[in-house]
Amino acid sequence: MVQEQTLQLITHDLIDETAGRAARSPRRRMNHNFHASAADNPHRFLNVFLKGTYVQPHRHLNPPKAETFLVLEGRAAVLVFDGDGAVTAWHEIGRGTCPAFGIDLAPGVWHTIVALTDRVVCFEVKPGPWDPATDKDFASWAPREGEADAAAYLDRLLAATV
Repeated sequence: MVQEQTLQLITHDLIDETAGRAARSPRRRMNHNFHASAADNPHRFLNVFLKGTYVQPHRHLNPPKAETFLVLEGRAAVLVFDGDGAVTAWHEIGRGTCPAFGIDLAPGVWHTIVALTDRVVCFEVKPGPWDPATDKDFASWAPREGEADAAAYLDRLLAATV
């Protein structure tokens, strides 16, 4: 018999609790980690995005890390950029009429994810360990999270997905 501490169920209650924490967060998003520590490999987690959250475009370059999003609820757009900040592709992922349930991004790809519905719940996987100093290479051509022009930039990104 498997001991309880060796597994975690992904339940509606867990998703609702994580979404509640996202709603109380100024960032309007929240993770629930299934991995035990930042040193673990791979990292597996729920990532709840509420409409209006802004994820500054970034890439995972040093060290190079792939990243996978699988949508469990809602719809999102993943935008891909060139090195100058031009949108080169966008992919709608999610439930219902979306052409794909998820996306796997190679290391070094400039990207962001934008919530298209009030709530997007993703199961995300990427290599560990996690070091906040090197996890993301943030795009210098995009506003930082929390800057005054971030909301207007997000609106422009959303307009690009229509």
